[in-house]
Amino acid sequence: MKSSRRVAVTATAAAFSLALAGCNDSGTDSPDGADVGAEGSGEPVVLYSGRGEDLIQPIIDEFTEQTGIEVEVRYGNTPEMAAQVIQEGDASPADVYLGQDAGSLGAISAEGLFATLPDEILEQVPAEYRAADGSWVGLSGRARVLGYSSASVESSDLPDSIFELTEPEWQGRLGVAPTNASFQSFVTALRVTEGDDVALEWLEGIAGNDPQIYEGNGGIVADLQNDSIDVGLINHYYVYGTAQEEGVEPEDLNVQLHFFTGGDVGGLLNVSGAGLVGEADNEDALALVEFLLGETAQEFFRDDNSEYPVVPDLGQSPHLPALEDLELPDIDLNDLGDLQQTVELISQAGLA
Repeated sequence: MKSSRRVAVTATAAAFSLALAGCNDSGTDSPDGADVGAEGSGEPVVLYSGRGEDLIQPIIDEFTEQTGIEVEVRYGNTPEMAAQVIQEGDASPADVYLGQDAGSLGAISAEGLFATLPDEILEQVPAEYRAADGSWVGLSGRARVLGYSSASVESSDLPDSIFELTEPEWQGRLGVAPTNASFQSFVTALRVTEGDDVALEWLEGIAGNDPQIYEGNGGIVADLQNDSIDVGLINHYYVYGTAQEEGVEPEDLNVQLHFFTGGDVGGLLNVSGAGLVGEADNEDALALVEFLLGETAQEFFRDDNSEYPVVPDLGQSPHLPALEDLELPDIDLNDLGDLQQTVELISQAGLA
């Protein structure tokens, strides 16, 4: 394993956060196809997770139960954990980084800190949901949407494009989470499709409309549900989590989802994903990544998190519009790695 890299972690998140203020006893395959070796190495896999504990820990526990490999999970938000990996560099104790968006994965990849994943892992996922150079692989799909309060907004009055959200009609009515990784990836996609000048103009337009600022999507959804704001830019699955918590069907909530159409960049489909930090021969870490692409984990992402599975032929949540029916923007997720410029534009616009 990589005991030479197991040094004490003293670093704190730097670039992004500062800028923004079972043992498998015979070496056979696990139930999900992860060849984990005989009882693993005996050392825990260190996972840096930019996803929340409720969204990932249950399936990590299942991995340990099935394989006997312990996983030491260190939680933080996605930009912070990516910045920590980059700051620690080759000395990072992380074996696997798991982020909630392609942008953070691309940022780590650009620093050369990910090992190339084996073809047998990469080829489980369509090419559009993994790195072109094989440095990371998508785990679940997450659509950007406009959440809205059905008590205050008629669906017929919702905008066709994110560009309409800068109009006076939405003054004081919008919620955004500028320091959230998903928002930053969406802004990066806006830069890729329209250029930095247009992206900055849009951000300044949003800032001029006096939006409510949140740390994450959860706060936006909560305030949409209690009718404190009218609309908010979020990831789709938070609404389904709210429905599960309240024991109701999603359509019975006050907060509802508006999917942008016509290839509008506001309808970006991003992925959560994972990369192997450092060495390519860490079999236990590879087993974890492979497990997260297996049927058990993909069904967890679909059924418990209400995300889109990235492995074909596993179906999807009945509450979601079919993936093939979404009118997605033409974005290569490999182009979303330049987060630093995005962070600077968000700050320049006065949103963070």
